[in-house]
Formats: sequence, C-alpha cells, structure tokens
Amino acid sequence: MAAVSDLTAHTGYLLRMVSNAVSQEFARKVAGEGVTVAEWVMLRSLYGGQAVAPSALAGRMGMTRGAISKLADRLVAKGLIERAGNPDDKRAQRLSLSTVGAEKVPALAHLADENDAVFLAALTGKEQERLRALLQTLIDKHKLSAMPVD
Repeated sequence: MAAVSDLTAHTGYLLRMVSNAVSQEFARKVAGEGVTVAEWVMLRSLYGGQAVAPSALAGRMGMTRGAISKLADRLVAKGLIERAGNPDDKRAQRLSLSTVGAEKVPALAHLADENDAVFLAALTGKEQERLRALLQTLIDKHKLSAMPVD
C-alpha cells in the first residue's frame, strides 16, 4: 500500500487553516456591526467611488450578477447602499453607498486592520512583509482576482 501524506504536509491545508482562523474571527467582529464578510467586501468595493452597475461590481468581485443582486438587496434593506436608475439606460441600475454606509466603512476597515494585526503579531514586521510578498506572488502567478467573500 502506498504511503499517504499527512494533512499537515500539504501547504494548501495549512493556508486554509490560517485563512479560516483569520476569516472566522473577522466574521465574528463584523457580525457585531450588523454585516457579513460578503457585505463588508461589497461596501468596501463601493467606498470612495462613483455609483456602479451591478454587472461591473459582479466582475470586480468575481461573483455572479444574481449573487450581487441578493447582496445588494440585503444592504439596501439595512440602509447601507442605494439603488438608482442609470440616466443613460432606463433599464439599468447603479449601486452606491448611502451616507450611513459610507460612514460605516472606516469603522469596518479598522476592524479588518485590527484583526490582521492581532493575528499576525506572531510574526516580525519583516516576516509579515515576506508573507504578503509570497502570497502576492501566488496571486499574480495564478491570475487570482475573485475577492474572497466567505
């Protein structure tokens, strides 16, 4: 019988373990602010920009238009984003942050920064820089562009 490698021998498994821990803690923190991680990603994607078509946002976030629509419905219901008609195309809509949503993004970004700082405190500054560089190399090499939302 062939030898079977241990789960921890797989770098992907280790990456997932770390990613899950960081993501689950962040999800807990943003839930305390009344949003999900996917909602936070959409809010941050809209922050500081012009109103955008849902299809463009779907492309930017690597999600389907249906998923964007459901996410937008939840955020509209929470008063964090607004839908408006497109003056150039009466059939189209545009999404933008509401005033409340725009005010909420910096606080949520602070939670994300804090979450990273706490988790990565186990590494030196140089190690953190190296880890980011290595991850960016993998992202670039494999042309990864979909935003992680779950």
